[in-house]
Amino acid sequence: MTALRALPLTASQARGEARWFAPVILALMVVATRAIWLGDPAADYDEQLYSLIGLRWLDGALPYADLWDRKPAGLFALFAVAHAIGGPSPVAYQVMAMGFTLAGSLLVYALARPLADRWGALLAGSAYPLILPLYGSHAGQSEVFFLPILLGALYLLTGDRRHLGFRRAAAAMLLGGLALQVKYTALPVCAALGGLALYRLHRQGAKPSTLLRNATLFAAIGIAPTAMAAAIFFSLGAGEAFWWANFGSFFLREGAGRWRGELPIALLPVVVPVLLGLWAALRLAPPRDGALYASYAVFAAGLVGTVFLPGTLYLYYLAALVPASLLLALPLFASPRPLARGMVLLMFGFYALFYVGLDQTGKSAQRRASVGHLTQAIAPLVDRNGECLWIFDGPSVLYTRTNSCIPTRFVYPDHLNNALETNALGVDQTKEVARILSTRPPVIVTASDPLTRQNAVARKLVANALKRDYEPLANAELGKRTVRAWRRRAR
Repeated sequence: MTALRALPLTASQARGEARWFAPVILALMVVATRAIWLGDPAADYDEQLYSLIGLRWLDGALPYADLWDRKPAGLFALFAVAHAIGGPSPVAYQVMAMGFTLAGSLLVYALARPLADRWGALLAGSAYPLILPLYGSHAGQSEVFFLPILLGALYLLTGDRRHLGFRRAAAAMLLGGLALQVKYTALPVCAALGGLALYRLHRQGAKPSTLLRNATLFAAIGIAPTAMAAAIFFSLGAGEAFWWANFGSFFLREGAGRWRGELPIALLPVVVPVLLGLWAALRLAPPRDGALYASYAVFAAGLVGTVFLPGTLYLYYLAALVPASLLLALPLFASPRPLARGMVLLMFGFYALFYVGLDQTGKSAQRRASVGHLTQAIAPLVDRNGECLWIFDGPSVLYTRTNSCIPTRFVYPDHLNNALETNALGVDQTKEVARILSTRPPVIVTASDPLTRQNAVARKLVANALKRDYEPLANAELGKRTVRAWRRRAR
């Protein structure tokens, strides 16, 4: 079969394109795929923590020293900025996430444009916000924020096919460094971007000595945002807490493995487009710029490294593979053949089932009602002056909704109940649980089914305290779990 190439547009056609058309369509796509969760206080787990730390940072509580987590400070800063502008509602960070998602969608469109016509690029850009929620990136997961930054770096390195200037390359390295301040697992992509920059400079005739100097400068630029964050926390007297949370604890957290039984099925939405794209590249529409497509493949390999770098693979990490999948699938999007366009439409139909067939609207409504019910029951019993709610297992958004003080700096329930964290906190996990129980919190929150393998001793301590000193206050269904609030009995 003779391969049919996706021909580039003529200059007159390119001039005739309405510049507003793609941004408007992509913006509508972002709103349509994310509006379901707008205002949902418990759309997922992690962003509840990021939001809480961002809000309390605005009140003077320092990340790491006062509220512990091992994510980079830049992520908490994003949430703090969102709440400083939009108030304490989850809408604040969800709208910001919409903006980042639109940026990612536009960048996928721009990266696709040299290899596809406007419609093919628009399909690729539209698929970005459509697929992300399949992997939990529907509200405020960190992938929503660092992926557009990395896509921006790739665009800087590949947008000008004639010449890569040092300033443009340096700007890409800075974006990589900023992505690291959202999630450190972006490191493999940063290495891939650095390699791409050096290779292009080599192809332009740079001498080995120049390349070595550039590599050193690129590394320094990439490290600079993290070094600046460290300097700030050291100046605030929280340097040791910053170092332990960001680096030391990472190597002591027990890994649960990178293989999960459901992983092959979970990978299908991103693997199928890649396979179809490679097939289209061989049979339907060979990339009109093979070197550019190869650059995208290197970037995609870096994203694969991002997913599998941690010792434990959670399925929401797979969101990082969405742009990798779309860039490698570009020959399919670019092909004008009816067969290729039909396959794309079938994929879109499959992804749409996630929103309609799985009743995401109904699930979100249930979460809103459940959080509201628990908040109403807990709020009268807690305050910011010593009567602190403690969530051993459950949604951390209840700290925000009840405006309660927090009896420990290990605010994320998983850190004190997860057996994988036993030796990674810098304190004895069981002793910290015992210390909190000794303060006799007015309300303790637990959940019916643990999300991870829990510390059996800590769980037993909580069970004994509840049996001895507490009585049921309220319960609500959140997903497949029953979340229970327990009230301290009057003596």
